[in-house]
Amino acid sequence: MEIAAPSRPPSIGLIPLFCKFLRFGCLAFGGPVAQIAMLRQALVEEERWIDKGRFNRLLAVLQILPGPEAHELCVHFGVLARGRIGGLLAGLGFMLPGFCLMLLVGWLYVTVVQGSVALGGLLLGIQVAILAVILRAVMRIGQHVVEDRLLALIALAAVAATLGRVPFWIPLLAGGAVYAMKHRPPLALAIGLAGIAAAVASLSIAPPTPAAASVQPLTVVALFIAGLKGGLLTFGGAYTAIPYVRADTVGRGWIGDAAFLDGVAFANVIPAPLVIFATFVGFVAGGLAGALAITLGMFLPAFAFSLIFFERLERVVDAPSLRHALTGVAAAVVGIIAATFVQLALVTGGRVDPPVGAALFAAALAMAWRLKGGWVTPTIVAVGATVGWLFL
Repeated sequence: MEIAAPSRPPSIGLIPLFCKFLRFGCLAFGGPVAQIAMLRQALVEEERWIDKGRFNRLLAVLQILPGPEAHELCVHFGVLARGRIGGLLAGLGFMLPGFCLMLLVGWLYVTVVQGSVALGGLLLGIQVAILAVILRAVMRIGQHVVEDRLLALIALAAVAATLGRVPFWIPLLAGGAVYAMKHRPPLALAIGLAGIAAAVASLSIAPPTPAAASVQPLTVVALFIAGLKGGLLTFGGAYTAIPYVRADTVGRGWIGDAAFLDGVAFANVIPAPLVIFATFVGFVAGGLAGALAITLGMFLPAFAFSLIFFERLERVVDAPSLRHALTGVAAAVVGIIAATFVQLALVTGGRVDPPVGAALFAAALAMAWRLKGGWVTPTIVAVGATVGWLFL
């Protein structure tokens, strides 16, 4: 009987490695599920860079950590093939097509689309449709995270706290502490003390919230920090970055909710990690420099975890105590996204004819709920655009 050769990355030069992942980036339609499936098929099933068991363990670790999993997988595969330089080139190759496309979309939006009366209804229809996609994402993430009553209570408390304009880090720390308490009281005490310190700090340094937006000076550094916050707090998928980027951009008066939703919609129809919506937000708010700054901040954690800390984090995540705390944090994140959906829906709903808007939202939600495949979200966006063009 023939014995299968051990799985390992092939011998590959740096330029061919970059070109391989650039090609993956050009084909990265359909969101993270489709992107991960593409990488699995090409690098595990066909080329056998690693075996299936190792791939599954790697994916499980990356799903717990913040950042877009598909992009982190590319960086990790690059490290396996050619060390840290290979990881950097693989990650850059995967994100570059979507980044360039989003820059083009942002430029067209600012120069041609934004403010156009003729296109107003079309964009409004897209915004309504993308709200349905966000709601479906909240439900999908929640199904994987909220597995018991305590996690459900943490998520609901995070919804209430966010709608009540409580700084985001308080429900995150509280959620981690409460769920860790169920399993590891000492860890819960440590997280709880950190939460108290954060609450005290928030009394004097409260972050802006979109509900009470006031224009603040826009700087490249501030946009970088907005992206970095989103990258560090992206647990469970790209949609979890939405509330943090929104708070630091819409909340400071640099971009409106309508344009923000347009960016999320465009990110769903181009080949790219979905967090690339930050590039659009940065461009609309601060031009090319703003787009570069917020994109660097958003992707920096994804590169750093895989290039520098991955081996250590893989061991740490196996610790049950930390896993329970991270589960509580993830439940709070679900609540924060749900509250952000409510805020966006209220803003958008006030600008839409109620019967048409409700019918479009219901149809888009039914499509998002019942249909599967990488073509679904672009189709929902197209339906929203058509309905908006004709009726809004």
